[in-house]
Amino acid sequence: MLPEVIARMNAQPPTAPDVAAMRRQYHLGALREADMPADPIALFTAWFRAAVSAPIIDPSAMSLATAGTDGRPLVRSVLLKNYDDRGFVFYTNLESRKARQLKENPHAALLFPWLLLERQVIVTGAVERLATVDAVKYFLSRPRDSQLSAWASQQSAPISSRQVLELEWAALKRKFAAGAVPMPDFWGGFRVVPATIEFWQGGPDRLHDRIHYTRDSAQGWQITRLAP
Repeated sequence: MLPEVIARMNAQPPTAPDVAAMRRQYHLGALREADMPADPIALFTAWFRAAVSAPIIDPSAMSLATAGTDGRPLVRSVLLKNYDDRGFVFYTNLESRKARQLKENPHAALLFPWLLLERQVIVTGAVERLATVDAVKYFLSRPRDSQLSAWASQQSAPISSRQVLELEWAALKRKFAAGAVPMPDFWGGFRVVPATIEFWQGGPDRLHDRIHYTRDSAQGWQITRLAP
């Protein structure tokens, strides 16, 4: 059904929609301080389970915002691959733009846009490289073709055509036809260690709920309500 919808959209004349008139009421939930757990990871898990159960495409997708020494931010979607009390984990090419920026400025923000549930979660914090042993463990669990893609793509580097990428992938498939595909030394993982976690729940008449957790090394997580 989705390809048919996209085809119909592409067939429509390229007239700009009336963006200013787009609005709707939010009514699916509310956040009250008395109901908030002391640990935001517990609430994140409850919301993540709800997102997985809902008909949300790629509920583990998150927007990752980074900025290098030039101060110019970049944002892109990546997939969450693990999380716990230590932070939120993703993997990438270590020579990509995001990895270069994180080397220059090891801080990031994450956004989980679960808009079907009228919810968002924003995480900010320092970023650390995962140990190689952890990256290898995850890499070996990936589908074989995804492992080959990690080798084939010089992520963020200009290429002359898609054919170049496909030919490189095919060549690597032949090269690693026998045995396991090793992890490239230019591939690895990062963990965003949360300093703040904000939960946003849409509310009627734009009176949204925003509950902001801030990590305090002495007192644990502190909870604050923010104006919408």
